[in-house]
Amino acid sequence: MKTKINIQTWSRREYYEHFGKYDDPYFGITTNVDCTVAYKTCKKSETSFFVYYMFKSLKAANQVENFRYRVIDDDVWLFDHIHASTTIGRPDNTFGFARFEYTKDFDVFQKNAATQIAQIQKFHGLKVNIYDAERFDVIHHTTLPWFSFTSFRHEKNVGEKASIPKIAFGKFFEHEDKKWLPVSVHVNHGLVDGYHVSKYLELFQMGLNKKL
Repeated sequence: MKTKINIQTWSRREYYEHFGKYDDPYFGITTNVDCTVAYKTCKKSETSFFVYYMFKSLKAANQVENFRYRVIDDDVWLFDHIHASTTIGRPDNTFGFARFEYTKDFDVFQKNAATQIAQIQKFHGLKVNIYDAERFDVIHHTTLPWFSFTSFRHEKNVGEKASIPKIAFGKFFEHEDKKWLPVSVHVNHGLVDGYHVSKYLELFQMGLNKKL
């Protein structure tokens, strides 16, 4: 479900109209989050660390209203929930796209993710589902498990209508007896400010600190 925003009375109207004139309205940040507790939790419960932090990230994003704004046909809409569209690697070093549906229940999320991953493993190439490619109620995720990074730049069709946030994760690394996960967040500045990115990161960190 989604609700249409009345742009004329919207508190973000000036920001939306200002940054909407840019060829590329996106801004991005890269930081690290402490994943020590999350990693230990996953090891102890034999849970996929990747699926676990994807769940925590998606849960955090859903709690930040601005991450659920989308531009569709010159209108701004607020989705009730957003899901994850993410890359999944294969043994032959190619990747495909999977959709992890949002749910507050980790067990359900985990089972759905396992099904999606298994399906992607059966295919070759991108196999982009046209319906999924046209969905707006998602956040684009990607993971680079081979290395950590200190900056990141996404490929995208640049334009004022682009509005889907993009989040990337790198390989975690150890520093001062803690494990750190690189996170890159890119968002449309007409819809999202630095404050909202900070709230997502704060909620994501809180989620990683909580045990199952």
